[in-house]
Amino acid sequence: MKFMCLVYFDDTSFAGMSEADLTKLTDDTIAEDHDLRRRGKLILAQPLQGPETAVSVRVRAGKMQRTDGPFAETKEWLGGFMLIDAVDIDEAVAIASEGRIPAIGRIEIRPVLVQVDSRTGQGRPELETR
Repeated sequence: MKFMCLVYFDDTSFAGMSEADLTKLTDDTIAEDHDLRRRGKLILAQPLQGPETAVSVRVRAGKMQRTDGPFAETKEWLGGFMLIDAVDIDEAVAIASEGRIPAIGRIEIRPVLVQVDSRTGQGRPELETR
């Protein structure tokens, strides 16, 4: 079963970290991702650039609306994601709680919703690896 793990941070998540601390965090989390891949649990993981780079798009009354940057009322921001394969939610929680990120952020875990086209029976495209 696939689970999406959404990683959230706030303004205090990286407070007091030196450049060396941030480099070590990056190195550690890359190693953690490789370990999860070797164990057959990681499908894809990636950090995201900061919320100031975000663009939101919506269409209302047939018109596209674009909003740059984060919403002012947001206290936490989406900092990355992991798509994992786990037997059930308990294993997904165990996987997501490993490593360094839960100590400085919050991880929301959701089962992936599997859908198929009602006419063709075709599911959504799978992740292509290069």
